[in-house]
Amino acid sequence: MVRSPDLLAALLGLGLGAVLTLPGAGAAGCRALGPAERLVFAPAAKARWLAPRVRAPGPLDSLYGTVRGFLSVVQLNPFPAELIKTLLNEPASVKVDEVVRYQAGYVVCAVIAGLYLLAMPTAGLCFCCLRCRRRCGGRVKMEHKAMACERAVLVTFLLLTTLVLLIGVVTAFVTNQHMHEQMGPSAEAVPETLLSLRGLVSEVPLELQAVAEQFSLPQEQVLKELNGVGSSIGKAIHSQLKSTVYEALASVLSLGQALQVSVDHLRGLNATSVELQEGQEALAPALHGHRQRLLSLLQEPPCQGCAGALDKSHTLELGADFSQVPSVDHVLHRLKGVPEANFYSMVLEENTTFNALPILAALQTADMIRELKKVVAEQPRGLNTMGEAFPVWEAASRWSQALEEVEERSRPFLEEVQSYERYRWIAGCVLCSVVLLVVVCNLLGLNLGIWGLSAREDPSHSEAKGESGARFLMVGVGFSFLFAVPLIILIFSTFLVGGNVQTLVCQSWESGELYEFVDTPGNLPPSMNLSQLLGLKKNLSILLAYEQCKQGAVLWTVLQLNDSYDLEKHLDISQYTIKLQQELQKLKVDVKNLDLLSPAARRDLEALQSSGLESIHYPGFLAEIQKPVVNSDVEKLAQELEGLSQTQGNATLGQKLQEEARGLQHLHQEKILPQQNLVAKLNRSVQALASSAPHLQSEISGVLDRVTHLKEELPTWATHILRNESECFLKREMGYFSQYVAWVREEVTQRIATCQPLSGALDSGRVILCDMVADPWVSALPQLTRARGRGGRRRGAA
Repeated sequence: MVRSPDLLAALLGLGLGAVLTLPGAGAAGCRALGPAERLVFAPAAKARWLAPRVRAPGPLDSLYGTVRGFLSVVQLNPFPAELIKTLLNEPASVKVDEVVRYQAGYVVCAVIAGLYLLAMPTAGLCFCCLRCRRRCGGRVKMEHKAMACERAVLVTFLLLTTLVLLIGVVTAFVTNQHMHEQMGPSAEAVPETLLSLRGLVSEVPLELQAVAEQFSLPQEQVLKELNGVGSSIGKAIHSQLKSTVYEALASVLSLGQALQVSVDHLRGLNATSVELQEGQEALAPALHGHRQRLLSLLQEPPCQGCAGALDKSHTLELGADFSQVPSVDHVLHRLKGVPEANFYSMVLEENTTFNALPILAALQTADMIRELKKVVAEQPRGLNTMGEAFPVWEAASRWSQALEEVEERSRPFLEEVQSYERYRWIAGCVLCSVVLLVVVCNLLGLNLGIWGLSAREDPSHSEAKGESGARFLMVGVGFSFLFAVPLIILIFSTFLVGGNVQTLVCQSWESGELYEFVDTPGNLPPSMNLSQLLGLKKNLSILLAYEQCKQGAVLWTVLQLNDSYDLEKHLDISQYTIKLQQELQKLKVDVKNLDLLSPAARRDLEALQSSGLESIHYPGFLAEIQKPVVNSDVEKLAQELEGLSQTQGNATLGQKLQEEARGLQHLHQEKILPQQNLVAKLNRSVQALASSAPHLQSEISGVLDRVTHLKEELPTWATHILRNESECFLKREMGYFSQYVAWVREEVTQRIATCQPLSGALDSGRVILCDMVADPWVSALPQLTRARGRGGRRRGAA
């Protein structure tokens, strides 16, 4: 069946082509939804950086280097790993000889200090006895030749010794003050470092919690897109089915129009046939009367030139007999009440219903979408336990509390340390002042002695100056003997402690031997095993961890958590996605209310199909239609009779012929022309029915079969499209969760809990202990050891 332009215009008027420009029409696969949008997650890792303390270069650096060189001579033994291992694990089994062997250099220094402690009191006692007997110093000796040379040598050595002692005491003052100034910042740095470490430890759980909480970002995005998924699915179904549905509706509409036209033609055919028959019944007597009268008139002798008209008058009778046309009553009886349906309104209604699929789908899936939202709003079990199962979670709490306690306890302890530091500083200043007093006495004695020797003109005057100088020298000697014992005790004890801190701790710390000792299995007792304290499955290398932390590595890399913590297990959201997929599969869109063909319309088409319209004998109609209504041309015959009436010599005959001519003309206008018009109308109906009836049956069968098949298959097709769109939607939403999983993996393994503050704290601890405390502590001692030679300086006073 060929559709006319009028039919296409009607379809466009129905709005069937209005949605051809809908977005996504004909989209294949998942292109209609598109890929998941890019989510922006807030960084969970906090930027931490603890700048390690550095001792600024100063004028005492060369002194510190000299002291370290001296300590390397005193302590020649390497780092005592076995001895410390035994001390940490089995303190009772430590052998004294091993300790003495390691401390051999300090033992030698102790022996020297012991001898000094014995020699100085003894020498002082001897000096006091000789001085009481006036056998030693305190007066000017008589001049003789060797005296000048002896005096010059003594003065020179005493002056050099005093200058060296002066340099030492000045250095001791400076280092003592430097250590005092460094102690305050060093004490303040300890709680700051502990606070930074506590922040590193305590914030790891918080950062992991922040990572888990950002699961809400993909959740909110999915919940947002779930609001429009029903309408989106409806649009997809509409877009992919519209060509099929529109074609079926167009076929139904076209067939409905054909049905209406055929029924109208059939009814017109029947009505026209009846009218023709009735017209013939009225026309036949009139024609017979005119024929009889004309035959009698034209056969009269006076009629001149009437032969032609006579011949035509013989044929003045009915041509077609419409009582012989086939009957269509049986067909009309079967089509009684057809069309029952309004195909135009029906197609418009079905088209409106189909175009409302997006809205209908949204309404039908509303309850299921709410259930889906409940599933999406749930938190995956693995993410809930991700932080709690982290290896350092429990250790972080313990360590944070321990560091907090250490920090709280360190503050009063550091305050006490600073108080003791003030006492130490005062004691150091006092001892340095005593040594400085010895230096002053030596310098005054030397100056007065030299002055007295230079004034030779007045022997009595020079004697007084010399004796004064000698007394100052004796005072210096006395101070030396009095303060030698406490000074050497302080020097040796400080040297022993500070030297061991430098050689045993600082040097091994700086060289890395201390880290190697800690890393060696078995050196530390189990209670000090860091790997066990952190709950790690593999032993942790402190040296490697320190180097990695120094480069800014995170705890995941440093602690090798990939061996002890299954991150992928906690990031596995397959159960979550399976549940989401199961809920998505429950989505249903019912398209059964899309009938395409109403029952009334179906009855109309079935009635037309079974009416027998194609079995009507249309050639019987055409045979009668081809015959004229009257065998003779009545109009021409009337004109001819009008002409004959004018030529007749008999006026009565002429008048009668003229009356017959007028009668025929009236008959033609009133009876024959209407019949001819009815014949033409009948011909149009017959031609239309004859041309359409043979194809109409097959088209009705095709449309009925197509609509029936489409009605059966539409739910299946809609379900298939629904499943495909659901899978596309699930794939898109899983893209959001995949972004989250990738972000968590990167955040946990590359950004969270950078341990740089740990390496910074270790470096700061070494700088505080070794550079700011131990170096000034040890470096102040050698400068005071020059006080040991004061006992031999009193003999040159005279």
